[in-house]
Amino acid sequence: MDWQSLSERVKAGETGAIARAISLVENNFTGAATFMELLDLSTGIPVIGITGPPGAGKSSLVNELVAFWLSQNLKVAVIAVDPSSPFNFGALLGDRLRMSGLFTHPHLFIRSLSSRGSLGGLSASIIETIDIFKHAGFDRIVVETVGVGQSEVEIAGVADTTVVVMVPESGDEVQTLKSGVMEIADVFVVNKSDREGATRFASYLRERTQSGHGPHPPVIETIATQGKGINQLSEAILSQHSSIENRGRKYLLMAEKLGRILARRRMADFNMQEESVKLEQLANKPGFNLYVYAKTI
Repeated sequence: MDWQSLSERVKAGETGAIARAISLVENNFTGAATFMELLDLSTGIPVIGITGPPGAGKSSLVNELVAFWLSQNLKVAVIAVDPSSPFNFGALLGDRLRMSGLFTHPHLFIRSLSSRGSLGGLSASIIETIDIFKHAGFDRIVVETVGVGQSEVEIAGVADTTVVVMVPESGDEVQTLKSGVMEIADVFVVNKSDREGATRFASYLRERTQSGHGPHPPVIETIATQGKGINQLSEAILSQHSSIENRGRKYLLMAEKLGRILARRRMADFNMQEESVKLEQLANKPGFNLYVYAKTI
């Protein structure tokens, strides 16, 4: 594999080269680490994480936000982190055909990544995929999670700006505190704000986020299906990205990414299928202990 040539083609924005590079890295192809060392990561391209509970309208919001940026002649990459089958590790939701209206746009690249057994819900190769998009010169990189379980919180470890999408029905205080979502949001969105109780819920969020110390995440009211509030959301994201608070946490975020890279490399030789065969032979023996067995690997 000529990694230097592939790097140059990705840098030139060749769609086929970008897709191939992501696939090689995601499948941990021999030499992929060498390819990653060739990338230019000096750019300050914003990485925006979009998360929130199912039914909040994240997909519609991403669609409208991407369309808004494309209308400004910006290049946009979208990473859709999908749940995966525990048996074949495929991305169950595919390439998010709900974005079919934008799918053929020359300045848009959509990539679905399966979680592939990652306990936090995000793909193990998501950092590398983001960096490939940075090298390719995209102006905006969007990471959308399914919004289930720990992935809501874990996205804060890979995104410069985390947008948490809610709906008026999320008004229960217990729900807003679920999984630490309140703590990881840089921007709150109350989507479907034409519904009853939207203004009251947005006010509640503002009161809650403005109490205490530290930065106060803005609360943006949107109706994604009508394109309302998208311009304000874009402004809030870019304002947060350039804020003093965001610059201050830059290196903490980089350390988080370093930890993920090291963990991925340490786990590179672990083959789940091979281990399942071994466990089939060992697990039923008297005295078997999975923790003791783990020490032998």
